Amino acid sequence: MPERGPPPFPITLLGRRTDLREDPEADLAKVVAHLEGDGVIAYPTETVYGFGSLGTLSGIRRVQELKHRERDKPLIALVPSAASVEALEWTDEARKLASIFWPGAVTLVLGDPRGIFLSGVRSVDGTVAVRVSPQPIVGRLLERLGVPLTSTSLNEPGREPARSGTEAAAVIERLGRSDVWLLDGGTLPESSPSTIIDCTSGTPTVLREGAVPVGRLRRVIPEIHGNHS
Repeated sequence: MPERGPPPFPITLLGRRTDLREDPEADLAKVVAHLEGDGVIAYPTETVYGFGSLGTLSGIRRVQELKHRERDKPLIALVPSAASVEALEWTDEARKLASIFWPGAVTLVLGDPRGIFLSGVRSVDGTVAVRVSPQPIVGRLLERLGVPLTSTSLNEPGREPARSGTEAAAVIERLGRSDVWLLDGGTLPESSPSTIIDCTSGTPTVLREGAVPVGRLRRVIPEIHGNHS
């Protein structure tokens, strides 16, 4: 008999993979239960695939360990709307950026003086990075969960982030993590990561230029700080 090729997805992922290519409206109840049990998921965003969890101490630690991420390097929080994080410190400029670029690939860094988010999402200086994603899968999850979802790019250290379910599955397999639930949304369009903007004081500052260029931001806030025109 001819030798059979490798399975299309790693054996360890069997039972922990939801194919949203064939059925975009697939039931997410088991995925939600996995997250509520402090599990980690791999899922598509509007830019690249990401690892995520609920913003609990255990969930945050699991994502940090998976990415070999220093505990003082906070995760991004995906939220359903600006209103859902109204208790953060919003400047007029931050509200303007959110009103125009959310949902979208713009992450805003805001103050969290009340400690709404736990350490690992909230930085040592008391700020959090939040975004409203236009990715329908993320929207469905947030609607079911009713709380934010952590996010960090799905990749091994020093490598490019996964842009397809197949690439994501391969990364998970190489990491040897059968406890990660993969939401396969197919191949994503080429895109840079989100643009990160510090809105904690005075004029906003672009910390990372990504999918939304500084030039486009300056059409909204001309004085925004950035390295590019």
